[in-house]
Amino acid sequence: MKKIKSSRPRVALALAGGGPLGAIYEIGALCALDESLIGLDFNQLDHYVGVSAGGFIAAGLANGMSPRELCAIFIESGTTADEVFDPAWLMVPAYSEFARRSVMLPMLAASAWWRWAIGGKSLTSSIERLASALPTGVFSNDEVDKHLAQMFSCAGRSNDFRQLKTRLTLVATNLDSGEAVPFGRTGWDHVPISKAVQASSAMPGLFPPVEIDDAYYVDGALKKTMHASVALEEGVDLLLCLNPLVPFDATAPQLAADQADTPVFDQRKIPRIVDGGLPAVLSQTFRSMIHSRMELGIKGYERAYPDTDIVLIEPDHRDPELYLANTFSYGQRRHLAEHAYQQTRVLLRSDKSDLARKLLRHGIELNHAVLNNPRRHLAPAPPAPTTLGRAMARLHDVMDELDQALEPGPRQAR
Repeated sequence: MKKIKSSRPRVALALAGGGPLGAIYEIGALCALDESLIGLDFNQLDHYVGVSAGGFIAAGLANGMSPRELCAIFIESGTTADEVFDPAWLMVPAYSEFARRSVMLPMLAASAWWRWAIGGKSLTSSIERLASALPTGVFSNDEVDKHLAQMFSCAGRSNDFRQLKTRLTLVATNLDSGEAVPFGRTGWDHVPISKAVQASSAMPGLFPPVEIDDAYYVDGALKKTMHASVALEEGVDLLLCLNPLVPFDATAPQLAADQADTPVFDQRKIPRIVDGGLPAVLSQTFRSMIHSRMELGIKGYERAYPDTDIVLIEPDHRDPELYLANTFSYGQRRHLAEHAYQQTRVLLRSDKSDLARKLLRHGIELNHAVLNNPRRHLAPAPPAPTTLGRAMARLHDVMDELDQALEPGPRQAR
């Protein structure tokens, strides 16, 4: 049986990808964890590992941005114009890629015609010559590098891996070799953090590969789902993993809403995945593939690093809310982040997988006063329509805070 650590534990955080939806889930979950865990500061961890969308969050945390600050930037409207991340940036057509490929088209068309008319090749074989004119990505993600570079240039932050106070690793995949590249490690730490995030999140087919030092890079999830081994190899006592994408289990029965610590799921039913057509089938297939790979990876980590406690946080497989999400709606993003926040609180209260026991070994306790407070939300509720209503709402909040302050037990200094 593992003993409680007497010295300060080495803690790492690994964040998987999942597109805008993945970032939204991870922000909501991190906000719940940050306020509910006594003895853990998410801005003072020993190592942050980010892949794809998880790279956005990992880079922000390593730069001293709290989960609540990340929520303001990625989910809300931000505090300034320079601190707003708009997913619409990811929908800008890749005009430069279209132009570069279109220049090649006349020569390729002539070559295809020559092969067919003069060379005696089949029509199918000749048309294949035109494949090089197809764009490598539909949308441009250059805005990711541009805006994150501005964000990390603010006072107290850095766009340089070498100037960070902690360890940050952002994983991308070298397109030509198929090998994972850990930006932030020695030999790869000269690349700007914003450029590494862009490369790590360049999903093939959706975004063109990102050129860095005469090589091209795409999404880091091609090789592994989470790449947590990057932190484990350097030695940590506790590894927290967040994975936002899980396959949906449409065969599971709906949980009773009146059971204690039971999440109340969206009442929209998904009786069969096939009823959702091709998008639903592809989504379920993709989720199942990456989750199966991640499960095998976690089991391998536990065998290879028996002295490290590994905690995995992810959505409930029976919850259709995240499966049916539209992440390009501002209102929907706020709702989904709140949903992830509340479901993570449910997970902490239910103490699944001996979570509390694992954390306690490293001096980390659950703040039950926070977890059991039903009035806590990720974003404040809209103000009451009348002066009296607003005053009464504020009075309720003050009384609730007073009640927590008077309740005995450990408190987290903030």
